[in-house]
Amino acid sequence: MSNFVIDTLVNKNKQILVFVSTKRSAEAVADKILSESKNFLKEEYEDLEKSILSALSSPTKQCRRLARLVKRGVSFHHSGLNSKQRSLVEREFKKGRIKVICATPTLAAGVDIPAYRVLIRDTKRFTDRGMVSIPVLEYEQMSGRAGRPSYDKIGESLILAKSIEERENLWHKYVMGEPEDIISKLAVEPVLRIYTLSLIATKYVSNFSELKKFMSRTFYASQYGDYKSLEHNLGGILRSLEKWNFVVTENKKSDFVSANKLDDDYSLKPTSLGVRVSQLYLDPLTANDLIRGLESGDKGYFALLNLICYTIEMKPYFRLRKKDYELVQEKLIKEEFMFEEPDEFSIEYDDFLDSLKTSIVLESWIEEASEEKIYEDYGVSPGELQMKLERGDWLLYACSEFCRMKGLKDVFNRVNKLRSRFKNGVKEELLVLLKLKNIGRVRARKLFNKGFTDLKSLKKTKPSELKSLLGEKTGLNVMKQLGISNEEDTKLFFSNQ
Repeated sequence: MSNFVIDTLVNKNKQILVFVSTKRSAEAVADKILSESKNFLKEEYEDLEKSILSALSSPTKQCRRLARLVKRGVSFHHSGLNSKQRSLVEREFKKGRIKVICATPTLAAGVDIPAYRVLIRDTKRFTDRGMVSIPVLEYEQMSGRAGRPSYDKIGESLILAKSIEERENLWHKYVMGEPEDIISKLAVEPVLRIYTLSLIATKYVSNFSELKKFMSRTFYASQYGDYKSLEHNLGGILRSLEKWNFVVTENKKSDFVSANKLDDDYSLKPTSLGVRVSQLYLDPLTANDLIRGLESGDKGYFALLNLICYTIEMKPYFRLRKKDYELVQEKLIKEEFMFEEPDEFSIEYDDFLDSLKTSIVLESWIEEASEEKIYEDYGVSPGELQMKLERGDWLLYACSEFCRMKGLKDVFNRVNKLRSRFKNGVKEELLVLLKLKNIGRVRARKLFNKGFTDLKSLKKTKPSELKSLLGEKTGLNVMKQLGISNEEDTKLFFSNQ
């Protein structure tokens, strides 16, 4: 593999993408390429090294590994990198300073970068069904990164084969193969639920007849074929939406009717709750689960964390490892939950355990664990953590809206505090200090540990002490926010004249 890389760098004077199946492989292969190609990578980019290390407040082991690689023009790229690091790698590859990227297929779609050559090492990946071949469409996406029209007139795509027999199989399956049929997203029940509610909430359809007519013109209906089955599926979804109080059905005399007895003439009207669920772009099933959980009462931060984590929107969960079992078992014994736990022998139980692991990781973040510690303790990279925090904030915002509409004041307060803790990664005791601009988790903790537990205690401190703790510029900024005069410094100035 390194021979292809060296040939690309030296003989072609071009750049290369290497695709592998896992994040771990991307990092390992990047290391190997640098080790075997370092004599051909003469330049060093110390500014890139510093940028990678400064992307987080405390660099992780992964950050230091990436920094060492990009300094010599090699990088890895996967979902574990945070957004700043991913953007830097892509930008510097476009500039030509990074020559080699080892990536998972996350880089395959929609990215226009100057790779003359693409090398696909892995055509299989591990799934719940064991090792499976990647789709032809995915192969074409990866190959399509080579020789982009805005950078090159031609490009080369290579697949590594371990034998002549495998070479023949790969040639026929991928190079000469036909791409798989595109499947309508409406075939996935959560998506069909979302769009059915959306059509009703926006009043695009006002009765069952109009809903069926709209759906009959979709790619989904054309692909599905059996329209009677489609009608049956829509009827089932409407029954659920009515049961959850997101939609009501009525006849011309305004008498309510069950969705079980729907006829074409019966109208479909959204409730105010249904409209808000649609605006939040949530799966209605998730929305109902959240509402039922919130209505069970305030059971603490961890219960709320697991309520949002045990949703389809938070998948894929952080996978439970053997050494995580003890922590999860402690939570099962110690914590209350805002929903009924699945049966231990059900197929949902493994998902539930993974959602607990995800909740534990997020709890560590709001308990002020650093990104490096989270990476070391749970194997969760900063990029993965960032994505879950963003998704979790969206779900918590939805929870706050449901609490407001349902009048759940105590839970509403808990949700809003948790949103603030999510954003800043702090314990509840620091929230009051975070009201100050330019005060983050590190400075807030420093102030709290010095006895400044609220704004009132801060107002009583001496300007010199505040500037000593926070630095001159930030100290002056905080003094201005608190209305503290700089009189002490003025007296000191005149006494020195």
